[in-house]
Amino acid sequence: MSITPEVKKILDCYESDSPGVKANLYRILMQGKLGGTGKMIILPVDQGFEHGPARSFAPNAEGYDPHYHYQLAIDAGLNAYAAPLGALEAGADTFAGQIPTILKCNNANSWASARDSAVTASVDDALRLGCAAIGFTIYPGSDDFFEMVEEIRELRAEAAAVGIPTVIWSYPRGGNLPKSGELALDVGAYAAHMAALAGAHIIKVKLPSDHIEQEDAKSAYEGMDFSAQSDRVEHVVKSCFNGRRIVVFSGGAKKGADQVYQDARDIRDGGGNGSIIGRNSFQRSREDALDMLGKLIAIYKNEEG
Repeated sequence: MSITPEVKKILDCYESDSPGVKANLYRILMQGKLGGTGKMIILPVDQGFEHGPARSFAPNAEGYDPHYHYQLAIDAGLNAYAAPLGALEAGADTFAGQIPTILKCNNANSWASARDSAVTASVDDALRLGCAAIGFTIYPGSDDFFEMVEEIRELRAEAAAVGIPTVIWSYPRGGNLPKSGELALDVGAYAAHMAALAGAHIIKVKLPSDHIEQEDAKSAYEGMDFSAQSDRVEHVVKSCFNGRRIVVFSGGAKKGADQVYQDARDIRDGGGNGSIIGRNSFQRSREDALDMLGKLIAIYKNEEG
């Protein structure tokens, strides 16, 4: 398929990147039913590390099998499938070349007291598995944040040198940031901006609330109305070099279908590039997941019936 104007406009924003990096971004942007639109839906299945297998997969037991997730992403016509090393290895031969994959290179677990993650995969692993990108989580606010940024700096440089782009999950938590402030608009925009500054090609963040957490930031937001979620999305996108970076929003814990669809409309209307939706898809039955993902694709294509 020839490159579309929408995809060319996005790739032109990555001015320092090599043809290899842009080719892999092209692979993701041109894949599936949203291919060529500039929008994307990614299936992430890294929850087993943090939440454990039962909390992740018991609601739909087919999800215990990594092949299920590969096939779901392919059959739904998604742009990419993201997972840790072992899960990608479990289907790497069977599904080689059928869907762009993103290797999640660090992971945490819910038993640890520190807001930190272990590096669990390498750029060599990504090359060996034919991945289109690597993924890495940072926790702005954590006492371990600086070490995490140094880790992603090294991984990002190594990946870029061999033509692989980087996806950064930027989730503010820990340190002096209270739980009530993790989804605040100013905090989310700050976290997204830090991911862009760290060199992310694709930035994954959570949908923010209209709460302003930082006292020093409240004057900057004075007089602004962010009651509409689409306006909050627009603000986060603007915080990523005024829309010069791809920004996708996570689906979070399983919620009602109507809320999932409304979130997608708000992401679309706010100029976001799409959704990275895991538990809200794979914890449903295959039939329901395919139906939901099909409706999300229609929303991003402005083709709701």
